[in-house]
Amino acid sequence: MFNRPIRNIHDFLLSTYFADGLRITLGVLCPSLIMAQFGLLQYGMTLSLGALCVSVVDSPGPIVHRRNAMLITTALITIIFIVVGLTNSNVYFTAVLLIFFSFIFSMLFLYGTRAASVGTAALLIMVLSIDDIRPWKEVLFSSSLLLIGSIWYTLLSYFFYRIRPFRIVQQTLSDSIHEVSLFLRAKAKFYHKNIDYDDNYAELLQLQVLVHEKQDAVREVMFKTREIIRESTPEGRFLLLVFVDMVDLFEQVMSTYYNYKQLHDQFDDSGILRNYESIIIKIADELDDIAFSLKTGSVPNLPISLMEDVEKLKREIAELELNNTDGKYSTLGIIALKNIEVNIENILSRVKTINSYFNKKEKKNLKPREIEVDKFVTRQSLDRGLLYENMTFSSSTFRHSLRVAIVMLIGFVVAKSLNFSHSYWILLTILVISKPGFSLTKQRNYERIIGTVVGAFIGMGILVYVQDKNTLFIILLFCMIGAYSFQRKNYVVSVLFMTPYILVLFDFLGMGSLSIARERIYDTLIGSGIALLASYSLFPNWEHQKLKEAMLDTLKANMKYFEEVVLLYVDEVYNMTNYKVARKEVYVTTANLASLFQRMFSEPKSKQMMMKELHQFTTLNHHLASYIATLSLYKKEHDFVVSNFETLKPVVQNTIYLLNLAIENLQSNKGTTSNVPLIRQNIENQNASQTDEVIISEQIDLIQKVAYDIFKLSEKIKI
Repeated sequence: MFNRPIRNIHDFLLSTYFADGLRITLGVLCPSLIMAQFGLLQYGMTLSLGALCVSVVDSPGPIVHRRNAMLITTALITIIFIVVGLTNSNVYFTAVLLIFFSFIFSMLFLYGTRAASVGTAALLIMVLSIDDIRPWKEVLFSSSLLLIGSIWYTLLSYFFYRIRPFRIVQQTLSDSIHEVSLFLRAKAKFYHKNIDYDDNYAELLQLQVLVHEKQDAVREVMFKTREIIRESTPEGRFLLLVFVDMVDLFEQVMSTYYNYKQLHDQFDDSGILRNYESIIIKIADELDDIAFSLKTGSVPNLPISLMEDVEKLKREIAELELNNTDGKYSTLGIIALKNIEVNIENILSRVKTINSYFNKKEKKNLKPREIEVDKFVTRQSLDRGLLYENMTFSSSTFRHSLRVAIVMLIGFVVAKSLNFSHSYWILLTILVISKPGFSLTKQRNYERIIGTVVGAFIGMGILVYVQDKNTLFIILLFCMIGAYSFQRKNYVVSVLFMTPYILVLFDFLGMGSLSIARERIYDTLIGSGIALLASYSLFPNWEHQKLKEAMLDTLKANMKYFEEVVLLYVDEVYNMTNYKVARKEVYVTTANLASLFQRMFSEPKSKQMMMKELHQFTTLNHHLASYIATLSLYKKEHDFVVSNFETLKPVVQNTIYLLNLAIENLQSNKGTTSNVPLIRQNIENQNASQTDEVIISEQIDLIQKVAYDIFKLSEKIKI
């Protein structure tokens, strides 16, 4: 068994985070180092500034999108640098420019995260050059250096991609598999004795959000990469097959939901639940091995002992059933144990299939899959109409942009009044902390303050006790890599590295003193305070404002998913793409709702509306999706059939009717209660040869009951 801490470090060093950190460090540091050899460090710093600004938009994704974003950013920051450099001697005109640019570039949030990062880079260059007053000839010369530095980084990034074009897909896919492994481990905890079900369920929902984010990142980079879409290489086909099977595997993991409390009440004394937990954790370990192998290029091995454990588990279930002469264990309990064991076998079978793809001989013979990729990715066009439509107070992006413009102006006035030597740090703090929602701003605020204060003390300690320039340079390099590696993974750690990096850098430039560390803390506290107060009092965006839309989206997605699964049993020839799109939409909407629920906890108590009802609604929809997934697997994995589906139609139609009523209640709750009956089926008289039909009937009835619970809950919710 591997040493997990060492594996975690190795895994991080092979991740996109560390690769980004190395690339950005190389791109930013090289120009300054080279120019310093010729005594032109000042020019080198300007080149590095251009590289730094462009690196902001160089986040993982399709290379075409990254390249276009970097080229647009290059043009924007060059123009803004010239405009600000030629006008910053007039403080009033600078204030007007700050308001205008802050508003316009914050509106880019409408077009997605990459477009928003382009706006961030544009504002970054403005903030950094706002106090840099120099003659117009120097401004133009420096702008040309900035342009060269930007192009240098763009070429560097493109060069790294062309060396290993599949690397980013391998890393992103590996991260998504690791999240599924964590989700499976959280599932395993339900079999642990004396587990807190509510806490573990909350963790499960949080992990579901992360799984969705990682899988969506894989779709983005995989389905928009031509080499993989065309499946023109064995590697492209291999990566696509692994991802498709992992999504199916996650559906199988999602489908397992039982009344764990009843299982513990019956079977804790037998000790069999501990074996379930052990096997599930071992499968999660195998998923981690697969994820690790994707990054290292090695071949994962499925241990024989795991298959033996599953066989042993089957024998234990058979013994429990055989020795249950006194009726200690209920029939439903035994059936539940059998169903869970079968699902574990199915998951294990899927893991074995994925393992087989890694065989070098098999890779060459992998058959391509027909996938309509356009249905699985969202494309955001730069439509001016969208901008015009959002020029209203009803738009959360408009309110956020207006707030950023006003807060940046306040920060500018405060910075000028205090007359600090690096007062632009106040504006930088406001820029990176200000987010569309209060909860995100609050979280980023705490992270920024903690990272800055702790990092400042570390930086001061370095400057006091380390005098050797070579040692300081190694520390500088280490802090740069750490800051850029963690900026997307853990912002607190990123800032903790960033602050010593800045202090050591100023020391190299001959501007270092302990007073700079104090000033950075003061500026951070001032900027954080301004941004947080504004997010609370100035056109705030509260999470409950998005609640109705998120709940409706989740309900509609689950209803569509149910309809598509029913069609699996009805239509002889079925388009699986429609089913998979519906399944993906359930994952997306459920993750969005769970994420919104988590963010509401960070808001003031007065803004946390209907938390109990929202928790129930989120839980019921998770159960509904799990039960629908189980129904789909009966057909896809076991080929269960129903000889006469007409007998089940009343229950199916009533389930859809109940979900539609719940949607109507959420849209406009009139405060009335309805008495909609459940449709009962007579399945007791079906003989043993109709076992498939009994199981399917029971599953559809279970889905109907959850739909009824959602409907009754919707009558209590008023948004």
